[in-house]
Amino acid sequence: MTRADTVDTGTRLSPRQRKAIVAGTIGNTVEWVDWALYSIFAKIIAAEFFPGGDETVALLSTLAVFAVGFVMRPIGAAVLGAYADRHGRKKGLTLTVGLMAGASFVIALTPNYGAIGVLAPVILLVARLLQGFSAGGEFGSSSAFLVESAAKGRRAFAGSWQQVSVGGGVLIASLLGTIATSALDEAALHSWGWRVAFVLGGLLGLIGLWLRISVEETDSFTKTAASRKGNPLKAMVKEHPGAALRVAGITIAGTLTYYIWVNYLPTYANITTGIPLSQALLSQTLCLVVFVVLLPFAGLVSDKLGRKLTLGVFAGGFVALSWPMLHLLDNNFLSVFLVQLTGMLFLLGYSANCAVIMAEQFPPEVRATGIALPYALAVALFGGTAPYVTTWLNDIGQRDLLWLYVSGSALISLVVYLTMPETKDKEFD
Repeated sequence: MTRADTVDTGTRLSPRQRKAIVAGTIGNTVEWVDWALYSIFAKIIAAEFFPGGDETVALLSTLAVFAVGFVMRPIGAAVLGAYADRHGRKKGLTLTVGLMAGASFVIALTPNYGAIGVLAPVILLVARLLQGFSAGGEFGSSSAFLVESAAKGRRAFAGSWQQVSVGGGVLIASLLGTIATSALDEAALHSWGWRVAFVLGGLLGLIGLWLRISVEETDSFTKTAASRKGNPLKAMVKEHPGAALRVAGITIAGTLTYYIWVNYLPTYANITTGIPLSQALLSQTLCLVVFVVLLPFAGLVSDKLGRKLTLGVFAGGFVALSWPMLHLLDNNFLSVFLVQLTGMLFLLGYSANCAVIMAEQFPPEVRATGIALPYALAVALFGGTAPYVTTWLNDIGQRDLLWLYVSGSALISLVVYLTMPETKDKEFD
């Protein structure tokens, strides 16, 4: 392979770059299958791992474990992001997918509350903490890997595949949930059906591990590896605090709306409107197909028109339309489908840009850490708590306040988008 194969040539991707994007996308997809399965089967996990009696209390307990998993994401971001900045994107990515797959197998094989009592939710908590640790390092390493593997004029396009892989992972998990809830009766679904989905997720994680072992390291890391000294975390905090704060601000609206619209809306619609979970999951699956297909095209739009405009359309859309979207949610398939699809179309502006805009804030020496830690902190505060807050607001009879929660977060991020510098044409190592 010649050096020309790895040099940015405007908008043309070399064979090596295409191979890296494909391998990075598939590996990331299977990792996010494991992560998404928990929220999809939240209601069933609640019944299996927590004592019976009050279904709402059991579900809130399950969602609390979901949220606690996000507490580990900043820790994983700091530890695994620094690891990827020191030892390479490839090593960081193989470690994260191995941890995620292992935790999925643990969840699948853990006996329920009726069999082992309080030990069941304890093991569930530990496994979810391990998944949170893995997910915390995943975003920074995979974003850095994909964007560093891109041609100069295709950075957003390459970075969009990080979110294609996340959406693809959620899509596969949603498909598994749709099949399980449609094909199995309640007894079979609760006793073994949901566990099969987690086993399959773990097996897919092993495939991701194999793919990541086979991929090459990025040039950005290789060229600066010999000169890397000190602690990447310390350097990021000391030398790039403004960029770190900007990443957090970029993330707030994106993570909150993503976890409500992409991950949790089927469960929320089932609880608040009574629509069968199987129908809500079918809506999610169809919307995710559209979302995943359009993401690379949204990345191309960002490469042409810029990050600020496309991010601004996303945030402005949620500021203006959160109230009508959430108030149109009703006990019928078309209502859920239209609300979810509209939200996902606006989310394209964030998801196509998040990897590239964050990577463009930092030099390669601290890039994985700089992306991972502030992103994970914002996700822990706003994304991990979104399903819990959403369910709690409904439970206390304040469902109508959800639109204010969404619009407020979108407004904060909109201010960040409008005041940050445009980085589309920024020189990038």
